[in-house]
Amino acid sequence: MPMAMSSPMGLSLLLLASLTALLVVAPRLSPPPQAAAAAAAAAGEEAPPAAGASGAKALASGGGVWGAALVEEEADDLRLFRRAALEEAGGGAAAAAGEARGPPKVAFLFLTNSDLTFAPLWERFFAGNEARLTVYVHADPSSRLRLPPTPSFRGRFVAAKATRRADASLIAAARRLLAAALLDDPSNAYFALVSQHCVPLHSFNRLYTTLFPPHPSAAAAPRRLPSYIEVLTGEPQMPERYAARGEGAMLPEVPYDRFRIGSQFFTLARRHALLVVRERRLWRKFRLPCLPDMAQDMCYPEENYFPTLLDMADPAGVARYTLTRVNWTGSVAGHPRTYAAAEVTPQLIDELRASNNTHPHMFARKFAPDCLGPLLAIADTIIFKD
Repeated sequence: MPMAMSSPMGLSLLLLASLTALLVVAPRLSPPPQAAAAAAAAAGEEAPPAAGASGAKALASGGGVWGAALVEEEADDLRLFRRAALEEAGGGAAAAAGEARGPPKVAFLFLTNSDLTFAPLWERFFAGNEARLTVYVHADPSSRLRLPPTPSFRGRFVAAKATRRADASLIAAARRLLAAALLDDPSNAYFALVSQHCVPLHSFNRLYTTLFPPHPSAAAAPRRLPSYIEVLTGEPQMPERYAARGEGAMLPEVPYDRFRIGSQFFTLARRHALLVVRERRLWRKFRLPCLPDMAQDMCYPEENYFPTLLDMADPAGVARYTLTRVNWTGSVAGHPRTYAAAEVTPQLIDELRASNNTHPHMFARKFAPDCLGPLLAIADTIIFKD
């Protein structure tokens, strides 16, 4: 005789089913933290952290990288990455190959620890192209974002954790962004990582035709999209970077002759985004903390992990250059040159676009917040006029 649903056993089964359904259909994106931050600031209180930040705060408080907080952080991220990989295997790959509804999209992944000052410029860049792009933001929960989100950024904040220089937290943040974008939309075919200091150098249409050039014939087979990531060898700082975690620390997974350097800002094809979120073997090495005497000048794992991984896994599938221009002339404490408002001219845009590679640069950094006005002033007549 069937057990009545009003019995304790029936209620337990119903609760279990409800929780399972909640996990399956739970939102993949968190609400933006700005509204809560603004309300808290008005009340003179600290804003609540974004989802998933508690473990990161424990790490940042000095508890050590190898404590219980890391185990919690790793497990939390692994669940997200496995979910992205499983969903891809269940249909995302086929959608990315051409079965998704609508045109392929470019996912813009904003990695920030301060206000998105250039959001108004990005809004002009996005305008009219909403069907061909998506936006995701990883905002360090310890930062106070005071500017309200503009339309393209509302509701596009992923569950974030603390990021710091000279450790692997920036790698982990980029992986979270990639996983969130993979899960959110099977039409996302390219994934462009940018920072709050990045600005576009061309119109969206110019970027789109660069990434998705028209086929020579309608009957042509789908092309294997390349990833645009800088991959450098023979750089003078390479021995010190390789030894930053201690002699032999990278072996056997990463021999010295396979170690690479490149910009942390990339534009990855979907298959490579999936590779990054699935990968664990190299991650176990690059997440190791650098030696104290190396952390100041030679510990930038986010500039080594991605080019090393992709060059080892698919060297023929990457363009070996980035679409993001960075000026390292006169860099200070590992930071690139920062342009000021007085430097923003049509000539500067032309200089930043110039490239010795197949395609011009599509983005550039690093711009100070006071550059927004001058950039907006030349947006329609210079930047977005191709």
